[in-house]
Amino acid sequence: MRHYAVLRFLLACFFLYFAWPVIPTAVTSTEAMFWGLWLILFLLIVAANSATILQITEPPSMEQERTRQRQRL
Repeated sequence: MRHYAVLRFLLACFFLYFAWPVIPTAVTSTEAMFWGLWLILFLLIVAANSATILQITEPPSMEQERTRQRQRL
């Protein structure tokens, strides 16, 4: 189910779109550290979803399709 990964990727880009104008206005070191950590989290989200889209890793277990197999008695 790659469409969930695409939706998460688009949501992360949407958040970046709103955060990008505010990031250069960080004055204190606390603000700079917050935005730095936020950008690192953004990159982790993009990397994880890109790996799922490119099928480098398997999707989370909740998103994997289950195939039912008939059990023989």
